[in-house]
Amino acid sequence: MSRHAIGDIQGCCDELRALLERIGFSADRDRLWLVGDLVNRGPRSLETLRLVRALGDNAVVVLGNHDLHLLAVACGCCGARRSDTLDEILRAPDRDALLEWLATRPLAHFEDGDLLVHAGVVPQWTVETTLGLAREVEHALRHEPRNLFDHMYGDEPDRWSADLEGADRLRFAINVLTRMRVCTDEGRINLRLKGKPPAADSPWLPWFDVPDRRTRGARVIFGHWSALGLVVRDDVVGLDSGCVWGGALTAVDLDGAGAGRGAPVSVACNGYQTPDE
Repeated sequence: MSRHAIGDIQGCCDELRALLERIGFSADRDRLWLVGDLVNRGPRSLETLRLVRALGDNAVVVLGNHDLHLLAVACGCCGARRSDTLDEILRAPDRDALLEWLATRPLAHFEDGDLLVHAGVVPQWTVETTLGLAREVEHALRHEPRNLFDHMYGDEPDRWSADLEGADRLRFAINVLTRMRVCTDEGRINLRLKGKPPAADSPWLPWFDVPDRRTRGARVIFGHWSALGLVVRDDVVGLDSGCVWGGALTAVDLDGAGAGRGAPVSVACNGYQTPDE
């Protein structure tokens, strides 16, 4: 059995099928770890959801910001954006089954020393803290989804405190796990920095390069940062290689040999969208 982690698919189902063929994936033997953003901006979000859901327990999926946005639009808590490509899902005869399945995916998953999230973690969080906060969001998503989505959007608060409560606590957890790219060593986040990593003299660091990050004992698997490109190190594997922007969709064998484990395998992607960052 192999575990392959795959970067942001964003509705690029043709590329996903090609990548699964390239890595020799067997649905009855192997497992996929998917970093989230299964949907949106690419042309086949509906087909992607159907394919991944059909894999059952052989696909471990964490939610990304686009997945949460789909759920918010579907429940009427916000409007669609101009760049959204979600209409096919919202009109599908199996819409309810697909959305119910998506809404039960976690925001973080930990197994065999590997932590799977969509975007990142602030340096003050341990693996246990990360999983606990993810569970708080998951509980709200399953039991009070409209209230969660009504308060989900926004960039504040921008600094972690264990004293955060209610909507502020959930919004901060969602922003870190699904939107963050950079932060300070004090745990302040900046959600407006979206391009290449900041200059060396900037107070903002890629979240995984903050000294004394408390999740350094785990290998963190993430996506979300297409301008960053692939990062394959002993302690982190960043897998957003810009598929929907004309880059590639990439997989890494999590159980391969060597630093960062298996060598990345990529398939080229059509440029379905023009980068806005």
